[in-house]
Parts: sequence; C-alpha cells; structure tokens
Amino acid sequence: MRTVIAEDHVLLRDGLIRLLVANGFDVVEAVDNGPVLRDALLRHRPDVAVVDVRLPPTFTDEGLVAVLAARREVPGLPVLVLSQYVEQLYARELLADHAGGVGYLLKDRVGNVEEFVAAVRRVADGGTAMDAEVVGQLVGRRATPLAALTPRERAVLELVAEGRSNAAVAAALFVTEKAVGKHISSIFGKLDLAPSDDDNRRVRAVLAYLQAVS
Repeated sequence: MRTVIAEDHVLLRDGLIRLLVANGFDVVEAVDNGPVLRDALLRHRPDVAVVDVRLPPTFTDEGLVAVLAARREVPGLPVLVLSQYVEQLYARELLADHAGGVGYLLKDRVGNVEEFVAAVRRVADGGTAMDAEVVGQLVGRRATPLAALTPRERAVLELVAEGRSNAAVAAALFVTEKAVGKHISSIFGKLDLAPSDDDNRRVRAVLAYLQAVS
C-alpha cells in the first residue's frame, strides 16, 4: 500500500515511517513542508497519505491546503490528517467534497498502534476515521443537526463518523448489532442515500451529516 507522509518533526516522521513499514505499507516519500507535499501527492498518487496540518513555511494550515489542492486534481485521494489541532474550515472542506477516503485524528489522542494502523487502512479503502473530539468540534456539539434523524440515529451516525464498525457502535450504545444495522438503514433512507455500485453509503452518510451542520 503506497503511502506519503507529511510531518515536519523529524523524530515523529521517522517513527511513522518505521511503524507503517513494519505493518506492510510502502512509504514512497516522506516530506516536511506544504509545497513539497502537494507535489509528492500528485507525483505518486498514493493509496493513502498521512498528513500533519501545520507545516513549514508558516506552520498554519499548509498540510490541509496542499491536500485540498491535490484532491482537486486527484478526486478521492485518500488522506488521513494527523494533527494536534482541529482546523475547522479546511477540515469541513475536506469532508464536504463527498469523495470519501478521509480521516482526522488528534496526535495526543492516538493511544493504540493497532487502532491507528487500522484507521490508515480504513481511509485507504475509501472509509472514514474521525476522532470523537474532531467530530464534536466540527458539529459544534449542536443538537438536532439533521431534523429527520432520531436522537438514537444521530448517536449511531456520530459513532460511525469516528470510523467505528457496527459491532463497536453496538458495544458503545449497549444495543445489538442487528439494532445498529436497522438504525443505519433508517439513516440511509432519511438521508435519501439509495444503493449504488459507485458510492459507499456509509461514507456518504457521514459526510452529509458533517456538511449539514457546518
């Protein structure tokens, strides 16, 4: 699985390279600034990119700006943002293009190597991997983001937005997997997400939810 990494801290960058290589990823390039990142993404068109938000030269939003520029030329380019910060404006833009294959994790909340590697793989496969704190900030923790959804359906959808499986959602809400499946089917219906060979309805539901409350 061909991977590009963007991280300006040399020790963390080296650690990410070693970790991903040890888990079967092929790190084709690791960069430390925004302009080089954009070029690397367009040149390699990787299966997934792991990107910090604040990169040189200004340490503001170069990582996300480079990612958005690259995804405009390569729609659906899978990107997992790994940062200390939630840049809400650009994060919403990243999620709102409905291309799938996106994730946003906070560095200080990644406490399990296996879960992190699974998140990278999930994004590479076109899914989502969202930290709960990121989701909370993006939706502003406002009630009733989509009027058609019941409180239970909203709870299910927020957990799905974090990248959790049906089994994990069921465990978190103390319900059965069958009940979760029924809730998700109801969510698809209320969001008017018809079955399609070209789209992942689970990803589209998450993106529609985040876009609706942005």
